[in-house]
Amino acid sequence: MGVDGLTARVITVSDGVSSGARDDLSGEVLAEMLSSAGYEVTREVVPDEPEEISRAIRGAADDVSLVVTTGGTGFGPRDVTPEATIAVLEREAPGLVHTMVAAGLESTPMAALSRARAGSLGSCLVVNVPGSPSGATESLQAIIDVIPHALRLLAGDTGHH
Repeated sequence: MGVDGLTARVITVSDGVSSGARDDLSGEVLAEMLSSAGYEVTREVVPDEPEEISRAIRGAADDVSLVVTTGGTGFGPRDVTPEATIAVLEREAPGLVHTMVAAGLESTPMAALSRARAGSLGSCLVVNVPGSPSGATESLQAIIDVIPHALRLLAGDTGHH
């Protein structure tokens, strides 16, 4: 287990990566960031298929405290990660999404096109970030300091308020 039991799964959503046509650069950079922050990280790759994305999120939520998906959050016809995520979330966390978009807007106006979602599934926090390494990094960096507090709350530790 990671520091304080922090566990995470990075799920890369990409037809290209899942077929072997592209390297998983975003998954790699996210895993490195989370490992450096004290998380024990596992990784998974799925194609841009809603059922497979939802299945991967549900399965990961049984095993880890944090799921970060990368890819499929834009306007492309195969970008279905937000829909697959919302199908399994129990509660949304729009403040995390707003924070990630605000950080992205400091670099590019294209961040306004993000359709990312965030929220909880049981005691697991699920967050969508963009598929580009820079967008993924910026988004996770924007919220990484508040994630441990969110995970403690989801685990039922509400006495420290």
